[in-house]
Amino acid sequence: MRQTTIIAVKRDGRVAMAGDGQVTNDADKTIMKKGAVKVRRVYRDQVLTGFAGATADAITLRERFEGKLEQYGGDLLRAAVELAKEWRGDRALRHLQALMIAADRQKLLVLSGAGDVIEPDDGVAAIGSGGAYALAAARALLRHTDLAAGDIAREALSLAAEICIYTNDHITVEELGG
Repeated sequence: MRQTTIIAVKRDGRVAMAGDGQVTNDADKTIMKKGAVKVRRVYRDQVLTGFAGATADAITLRERFEGKLEQYGGDLLRAAVELAKEWRGDRALRHLQALMIAADRQKLLVLSGAGDVIEPDDGVAAIGSGGAYALAAARALLRHTDLAAGDIAREALSLAAEICIYTNDHITVEELGG
């Protein structure tokens, strides 16, 4: 999954999610857009979602996830598990090329097309082409600073943008809690 970076950080009762704005045409290696918004508030502004991968596929998954949140009364874990089961079991959905991070004030989850629903141990998750860079930066900032969750997410993504050619510094940050 290339062409974007999404990071989510939990700290001190807050959760922040940040995403870059770059849209890359992988076929001819050109930047098509620099200000896309890939992080959204859903379910009555109580859940954050961010996606990486093919845009149409990611939007399809986010819309289905929103439907599951409505169906299960905002229960993030239940909605994620049900989406993962549907994603893995449906012939058409199985071929979607995307990953998603979803978070509310209590939980932070990574969802994949393989049917995975993963809750990270340390309250930080990242996906996309610059995900590993942003994850490493966020873990270091969590361990060695007193920065707030939103500041960590923004700084980690900014550092990833300095390394990953598919990540830019047009950063959107959304936060819950506090």
